[in-house]
Amino acid sequence: MSKKLEQLTISQLNNLYTSGAGYDILRYISLPEMLGVESDTILYFMGKNLARKFKMASFEDLITIIDQLGWGKLEMVKEKKNELTFQLMADSVVLRLQAPFKTEFRLESGFLAEGVQQILGKECECKEEINKKIHVITFTVVITN
Repeated sequence: MSKKLEQLTISQLNNLYTSGAGYDILRYISLPEMLGVESDTILYFMGKNLARKFKMASFEDLITIIDQLGWGKLEMVKEKKNELTFQLMADSVVLRLQAPFKTEFRLESGFLAEGVQQILGKECECKEEINKKIHVITFTVVITN
């Protein structure tokens, strides 16, 4: 029998944290190979689904969870009426961008869209832009309703 997971708290996430190359190998090599041509779309919706497993009441919660997941340091850099812009930076992001395999940030993009949706209570979509020169990922979250 499987155990039904309701929502994880940030303190529960702290107890799960591990580091290592195994995650990157699974994330950037195994999953895309297994998912095939629909990989980008599936990873985006996997990110949205994963975000639903966390209790997020504020942008601080969202930023903390993304950091604890080992995805990098997230910062909100611009806020407009129906659009939020975030940047993801960290040594881990630099290393992933320099890796000998294709890296993308669709999982993170979906996670961010759903996290902002939880916090604001409004439908959101997110797109990402990779800047390899300065090693920054820019996420634009658009509020659609």
